[in-house]
Amino acid sequence: MNREDLIQKWLDHNLNPQELEAFKQLDDYDDLTCLDKHLKGFKAETISTDNALDDVWNTINSTQKKKRKLLPVLSKVAAILVICFGVYFYTTTLDTEMNTLVSQQKSVTLPDASEVKLNAMSSITFNESRWDNNRTINLDGEAFFKVAKGQKFDVKTNIGTVTVLGTQFNVKHRENFFEVTCYEGQVKVDTNLKQHTLLPGDSFLIIDGNYIATEKENLSSPSWLNHNSSFKSIPFKEVISEFERQYDVTVSYDQRDANQKFTGSFTHNDIEIALKSITLPLQLKYSKTDHIISLKRE
Repeated sequence: MNREDLIQKWLDHNLNPQELEAFKQLDDYDDLTCLDKHLKGFKAETISTDNALDDVWNTINSTQKKKRKLLPVLSKVAAILVICFGVYFYTTTLDTEMNTLVSQQKSVTLPDASEVKLNAMSSITFNESRWDNNRTINLDGEAFFKVAKGQKFDVKTNIGTVTVLGTQFNVKHRENFFEVTCYEGQVKVDTNLKQHTLLPGDSFLIIDGNYIATEKENLSSPSWLNHNSSFKSIPFKEVISEFERQYDVTVSYDQRDANQKFTGSFTHNDIEIALKSITLPLQLKYSKTDHIISLKRE
């Protein structure tokens, strides 16, 4: 039996037990019974069944309209809550990324007031919102860290992780090249090849998957902070790569010289002086056309 017939029989007080149960399941049951109670308080000499039924339908339709009007409002509130939650979740999980371009340096202050200086073509990422619970920095390139006293965090690269506590150190991570130098305090280096704790002046170096012993570092900070790149028995290919990063040029050279060890330095402020600094020790000549430099044996 449809709802209109049930309501009509209810008004006529003509529902059997099964129909009464069906009537109680109607969405408008509470509204109808409430209306019935109010109607019982009124008496009239005559009453039109049709008019009474019209009044019931008007009440039902009015209630349904109110519900229909409320649904869009509730939908909008729900949508706003979802958006607010989404924005909160996005902003708290989004990492902060800092990077540098060719021949550029940049200073970054971490949430704990530690300082990071990025060398050319380098980047770091970390989560500022969750720093207290996730004190991790991802590094690609080269950076010098001056850690606030008592603060601790990890610097992660594809080759190894450096754990620090109130210290000053430099991390250089390029393709197949990983070097950590401690200038103050101590740092712990963890790689697949080896674990080591560095004290001031100690360095940790891996090139092409091989651990390489290094000499004691006498400088109080990395030379690149003063716009000068220095090397001690480093493959010539690494010197050229750093030269290209600092001067935005492409250098072509005999690949037979790629692994020849180079000790020396070059300035970041004068390309002519820099070229002489990297070619004279190896007795190379150079020619320059726009952004392309060619090196050849004399």
